[in-house]
Amino acid sequence: MWPDAVADALARFEWAFKQPGRYLNASPVWQPGLEVEYARDDLEEAMLHLPRGARRDLGRLIARIDDEFERRTLPDPGPVSERTVGGWWWSRIREH
Repeated sequence: MWPDAVADALARFEWAFKQPGRYLNASPVWQPGLEVEYARDDLEEAMLHLPRGARRDLGRLIARIDDEFERRTLPDPGPVSERTVGGWWWSRIREH
């Protein structure tokens, strides 16, 4: 993890969730490292390294992020790929 990794990840979700519309838009150009799924990976990684109290606090934020992300995406009906083997958030699709 790098300094401000959690703040960067939270900022990416904050930006994404402020976008208008019911569904999160999918970028027409895939941008590795900039998509919110990568931000969610970063949050998951941070949880592994935090002390119990901080992990509990971040966990509450992540639960709210997950609820909103799930609400604004759709289940991917396609087969499991190498991208979706990670967290459940990789098996969601966004509107184009």
